[in-house]
Amino acid sequence: MPAYNAEKTVKKTVDDLPKDLISEVILVDDASRDKTVQRAKKMGITVYTHKENKGYGANQKTCYDQALKRKPDIVVMVHPDYQYDAKLVGVLCESIVNGRADVMLGSRIQTRRQVLAGGMPLWKYFANRFLTLVENLAMGLNLSEYHTGFRAYSSKVLRTIPYQKFSNDFIFDQQILISALSFGFNISEIPVPCKYFPEASTINLQRSLKYGVMTIWTVLIYLLYELGIIRSSLFKSNW
Repeated sequence: MPAYNAEKTVKKTVDDLPKDLISEVILVDDASRDKTVQRAKKMGITVYTHKENKGYGANQKTCYDQALKRKPDIVVMVHPDYQYDAKLVGVLCESIVNGRADVMLGSRIQTRRQVLAGGMPLWKYFANRFLTLVENLAMGLNLSEYHTGFRAYSSKVLRTIPYQKFSNDFIFDQQILISALSFGFNISEIPVPCKYFPEASTINLQRSLKYGVMTIWTVLIYLLYELGIIRSSLFKSNW
């Protein structure tokens, strides 16, 4: 769980996790300004802290570094902001367990009415739809969403892709998916309900615009890589 100022929601998220399926819960705190660390430690989960704020991508890097030391079969990433239904961890992992997928995404986007009823801002919904369309066309997939904070990876994926070379910012989420695709891993999804409320984490309009531009730039780099025009340290070598 990559955490930042999740004091009010982390317990609810952890309480919903299916404990019989999980060997360990790891939370990495990115220099929160609230009592996220104290709250998490009281619950008895494993906690690591950044002394200074390094960014969302850097937080995930620490999460995966620590998770892989445990030699897991599957690593699940869920935001501790209680937006996603953590009770669905088992369903999310099922296709990886059965060998039908290597990466699973918990998609918030099934119908417009459903996602807007959950509280997603209208501008964010249409931005999500546009970026997903661009990525589907570029990557040859048919996913309903690429921007979810509820994901599962086989340990082989995380041991193969060069995630330490990815951005420390929010674009990390897209780089890890596109890189996984370049290495030939299968990406699939399940629908998950999602809710928006004041305590749930979100990025503002300015950061969202930057994220959108960086997403399109990453897709462009991938297309140039696929055409054999450029090399990129993000993807499997095609030279």
